[in-house]
Amino acid sequence: MDNLPEFFRSRIANLGVEVMPLAPPEIANSVGKHPWTLLGLYHGVPFGLRGPWYGNVLPDRILIFQLPIERAASTEPEIRKLVRRVVIHELGHYFGLSDLELRRLEDEDGESGAGQDQPAPR
Repeated sequence: MDNLPEFFRSRIANLGVEVMPLAPPEIANSVGKHPWTLLGLYHGVPFGLRGPWYGNVLPDRILIFQLPIERAASTEPEIRKLVRRVVIHELGHYFGLSDLELRRLEDEDGESGAGQDQPAPR
């Protein structure tokens, strides 16, 4: 999170980031995924949908799932790159982007990585 561009960091509020070994089955099932294919997940109210009622609520959460990431990336630099990609993907959801919009941006950037050897972030 500390290495994200200031543009993003300065706009993030009421957000927690947690690392878990693997998504619990109920979380993975809730998004139609198997725990070993789920790299990350955003849970909360997207920034653009927050209205005057938004206050005194628990923080939104970004969950990062360590074991599937380590399985998808074999070296320390690859793991760091994949974690960054997953965090940025989930932050996109925080800012209100859909999976389709995020995939398009990742493809345009050439960073999709959703090929044969790496599952795409959720």
